[in-house]
Amino acid sequence: MTPVELSRTVLRAVRRAVDAGELVAPVPEWAQVAPPGPGGRGDYATNVALQLARPAGRPPQEVARILRSHLADAEGVAGVDITGPGFLNITLDGSGAQDLVAEVLRRGARYGVVDEPTGELVQLHHPREVRAAVTAHAVARILRSQGALVRTSCEDEPDPAWAAVLGVGVDAHGTPAAPAPLNVNVRPVPAGQDPTPLGRDAARWALLHPASHDRPRITSDHLLQRETNPLFRVRYAHARTRALSGNAAALGFSSAVGDVQGNATHLVDAHARALTRNTAALGLTSAPGDVQDNDATHLVDALAAYPHALATAARHRAPDRLARHLVTTADAVLVFQHTVLPLGDEKPSAAHRARLALAEAAGAVLAGGLSLLGIDAPEHL
Repeated sequence: MTPVELSRTVLRAVRRAVDAGELVAPVPEWAQVAPPGPGGRGDYATNVALQLARPAGRPPQEVARILRSHLADAEGVAGVDITGPGFLNITLDGSGAQDLVAEVLRRGARYGVVDEPTGELVQLHHPREVRAAVTAHAVARILRSQGALVRTSCEDEPDPAWAAVLGVGVDAHGTPAAPAPLNVNVRPVPAGQDPTPLGRDAARWALLHPASHDRPRITSDHLLQRETNPLFRVRYAHARTRALSGNAAALGFSSAVGDVQGNATHLVDAHARALTRNTAALGLTSAPGDVQDNDATHLVDALAAYPHALATAARHRAPDRLARHLVTTADAVLVFQHTVLPLGDEKPSAAHRARLALAEAAGAVLAGGLSLLGIDAPEHL
């Protein structure tokens, strides 16, 4: 079950409770599901009980208990626990991760993207300042991915270098002729210096990765191929997923969605030893002892949380939230990669094929997220 499907399952549980007269409250249009936070358990958590408590006139814990009875017997749900003030923590049956990987591979870079327009019209207006221009451009792309209709405008004619080097454009300059239903002034803390010498990808990352209230660092550190550079880690992780597919093809096998744990855990230390030399040459420091049996789980969690990260970035007009989630996903890939391919004379197993499918799904998410930020995802790095 994918996060979208689970959200629909939660809404069906709410609807059944309302239809049965157990709750008197409007059924929301969307139920947020995400990996559990601190103190949570299971595969996903939802705050829908807290959301319904006030309109239902009941304590969140009581609403959660009502909904748990309707969720527990839903197809694909193995168990439901209540934690904290009323969070529903949902454990899926064993097919949950497989369904997620299949969904990501099916949708590719469009995973997390809304297919139908929502009808929301947003006007993004920004001053004639390079960080504001790049931020508005990225926010527009993210909002469009979530179904919004967006137009952008600048207070004055933009610097031609912004389009030539940074790929930034606006629909109009000057005062917007006709205000949209939702007008947003994009005014992040300005860049302290011209970022264009860094080139498009590094400059955009330097401006978008920090939160809008933080001053960006415009330094050559963004060009370094080192672990300390988050942009390098994200792009390198994507390149590694592509390399894994190529190496698997050379070994005569391809990916297939399945159980990523399987019997592959005995490969962990051997794979890590074999690849440590390559990662060390690039300044990465992941070591054999860092690889654990739950690395696949961490990566699955990151992929499952991507649509929520994308929706949150759109809602808060905050591309930094998307950038930080890509770093989290990349770090999970760089640890997980060590157990994907067979070692030595070992024959490819179902676990190897499943792990390759998970790596390819992660690559699709990294490529899609970087594209929304206007940054290239090279296949070789």
